[in-house]
Order: sequence, then structure tokens, then C-alpha cells
Amino acid sequence: MIARRWHGIVLREKSDAYRRLMIEVAIPDYQSIVGNRGAWCLTREDGALVHFEMLTFWDSYQAIEAFAGSPLDAAKYYDFDADFLIEQEPTVLHFEVSTNA
Repeated sequence: MIARRWHGIVLREKSDAYRRLMIEVAIPDYQSIVGNRGAWCLTREDGALVHFEMLTFWDSYQAIEAFAGSPLDAAKYYDFDADFLIEQEPTVLHFEVSTNA
């Protein structure tokens, strides 16, 4: 299993609206891909900013490619992101997930 982590920063006054979009648009988009094992929107307030982390789990790199395209480490952005994010970070991180289950 592979974990994919995306990070973005939004001004606090825009964070509630952005969180709604992540829950209503982004998470269903992730979950619509065969091979997605789940998607979570994590937030952390930092003064006037809110950090967003999208943490998703995938069966394979092929499933990630079906979601994000190629190259695999390129961040995928939605049309609304430019209205909220302070910057669009170009890449994401992937992690191999180990478990005893």
C-alpha cells in the first residue's frame, strides 16, 4: 500500500470554505478511483494560516497514476485551488506503508 501526502496553505478566513470544497469535491474524486483505500483532510491552524494535508492511501502506483496522472509526484489541483491557496506546491510525497494486518 502507498500513502500520498499533499500539502497546501490557506488564509484562516478562507479555510472553512476550502475545507468544505475538499470534503465535497476532492475526497469524492479520490474515492472514485479504483485502488483508493481512503482519503482524509487534515488541518492545522498556525496563526493567520491554516495548513491542509490530504492523506490518501492507494493499492498501487498505477492507481495513483489513474488519479493524478504522470509524473506521480506532481500535485493535482482543482479549478478552485487558485482562489484559496497561498501557493501551489508542485509536488507531493509518497510513502510505502507497512503493517502487520
